[in-house]
Amino acid sequence: MKHKTFFWFILPTAMAMLLFIAMPIVSVVTQSLFTPHDQVFKVVENCGPFGCKEETIIDNEAMADLNAEKPLGKFAGLAIYFDRGHLAVSEVADAWTSSDSIGEFFSTINNLPFYRAMGFTLSYTFIVTPLLIILGFMIAIAVNSLNGAIKGLVIFFSLLPMIINPLVGSLILFWMVDARGVFGSGLQWLFDDPTLSLKASTTLTWIMLMVYGVWHSAPFAFVVFYAGLQTLPQDTLESAMIDGASRWERIRYVVIPHIMPLVTFVALIQLMDNFRVFEPIVGFNAEAHAQSLSWIIFNDLAGETRLLSSASTTSVLTIIGVAILLSPVLVRTWRDFTRKV
Repeated sequence: MKHKTFFWFILPTAMAMLLFIAMPIVSVVTQSLFTPHDQVFKVVENCGPFGCKEETIIDNEAMADLNAEKPLGKFAGLAIYFDRGHLAVSEVADAWTSSDSIGEFFSTINNLPFYRAMGFTLSYTFIVTPLLIILGFMIAIAVNSLNGAIKGLVIFFSLLPMIINPLVGSLILFWMVDARGVFGSGLQWLFDDPTLSLKASTTLTWIMLMVYGVWHSAPFAFVVFYAGLQTLPQDTLESAMIDGASRWERIRYVVIPHIMPLVTFVALIQLMDNFRVFEPIVGFNAEAHAQSLSWIIFNDLAGETRLLSSASTTSVLTIIGVAILLSPVLVRTWRDFTRKV
C-alpha cells in the first residue's frame, strides 16, 4: 500500500482516537494538577433594629474574577496524588514504621480510601477474570459437543447474562439475595439463622459481587471460544483420537493450544473491564462493603460539591493501573507476534 493511500485510510481512525481518547486523557491529567481556588472572604457590616454587627462572607465578585483569570484553579502539582485521599504517602510511611507485622500494616492502610478501593478492585479483577475464562471455555466445549436440535436453544440461554443490561442484572440478583428473596431466604433456612444476610457481611458481599461478575461476563468468553472451536483442525483432532488420546488429553494438547491466542484476547478485554468495575457496586447498593476506583471517581463527581481534581487524579491512577495490569499480556502477545514473523 502506498504511503499516501495508507495516510488517507488511517486518517479518520487517527482523528477519532485523537479527539475521543488522547485529548480527554490530556484534559484529565491537566485537571489533576490543579485544585480549586481558596475561597476569598470579606467583612461586611449588617445593621438592623438592634444595632450593627460585622459578618464574614464569601466575596463572590473576587472569586468570579479569580476563576476567570485562572479557570483551571490553583496549581498543585503532584500534591493531590500524594494526599490522604489517594496515594497517602505520609500515612503509608507512618503505618510502615509503626506496624509490628505485615498484617498490621495492610490492616492500617486498608482504612485509607484509595487503598481500600484498590484492594477490592484487584481482588475482583484477579478472581473474576480467570474464573470467567474457565467457565466460558467449559460452556463452549459443552455446547460444541451438542447436536443441532438443542444447540441453538442452549446458545440463546448461555448469552442471556450478556444481553441483559449490567445494572438491570445486578438489581435482579440484588432482589434475589435480599432476606425476602429466593437466595436470601433459602440461606436463612439452610443455616437455620433468620438474621443471616448477604448484604450485612463484607466477605459475603464481595463473593456476591464476584459471582455476578463471572455470571455476567462468561458469555463473552463463551462466544469467542465457541467461534475458535469452529476453526479447530479436524485432522489433528482425529489423529489424536486414533492414537488413543482421551477427551481430556485432546482438550489439553489440541484444543487449548489452538485457542490460546483467543484466551489472551479475552484476558485483555476482561482485565480492562473488570479493573473498571462499577455497575455491580451501584446495583447491589454495596458501597458500605465494597468500593472500587471507578466508584470513587463517581462519588467525587456526585453531589453539589464536585471534586474534579480528586476525580481526575483517581482517573489518572486508574489509567496507570490498567497499563501496568495489561503490560505482561501485551508483552506476551508481542513476543508471539515477533516469533511468528
